[in-house]
Amino acid sequence: MTNQQPNNPLHGITLEMILTQLVEKFGWEELGNQINIKCFTDNPSIKSSLKFLRKTSWARKKVEDLYLRMKTSR
Repeated sequence: MTNQQPNNPLHGITLEMILTQLVEKFGWEELGNQINIKCFTDNPSIKSSLKFLRKTSWARKKVEDLYLRMKTSR
């Protein structure tokens, strides 16, 4: 039995992959403008942002939503 999730567009994509792609596309400053959270605006790094996002579901949801909008707008 395979573990496929056809209705989940984020299946198989890690939070680190999402964050890295968003930073590459927008940069930290614009990402902080898009999603105003301190881990993006005050001395940002992938490591510190991941730590915060893994503990904070509302912030993770905003990041995932921005990622999906970015992917569908191509």
